[in-house]
Amino acid sequence: MPHGDITHIEIPVTDFAAAGAFYSALFGWQIAEAPGFEGYPMWQAPNKISGGAFTKREDGSTSPLSYVEVDSIDDTLAAARAAGGTVVAEKAPITDTSWWAVVADPDGNTLGLYEGMTTPPEG
Repeated sequence: MPHGDITHIEIPVTDFAAAGAFYSALFGWQIAEAPGFEGYPMWQAPNKISGGAFTKREDGSTSPLSYVEVDSIDDTLAAARAAGGTVVAEKAPITDTSWWAVVADPDGNTLGLYEGMTTPPEG
């Protein structure tokens, strides 16, 4: 995906099963826990492009969080700071080939950052 595309949306919920039933009935989302991501039920829209996951609703995680794909989280964190934003969560690994972080704009809106690939390269 190109730099700047929204790639993933996390929705905080209190009950994974109830949320899965609701969103499946409402939008036809397919929901499953992928191997290695137990306790993080992921959803995929019927277009097979849009998707995300359910997270546990708790303090600090009460609104959906969109993740934007970037070429370099390190560069994007530096650019966010330089532009007046703040880093809410520093760069952390997802897999051996992917990372995430969270920034806030000057108004306090948060966006997740995603770099890499979660599936091994073919070859």
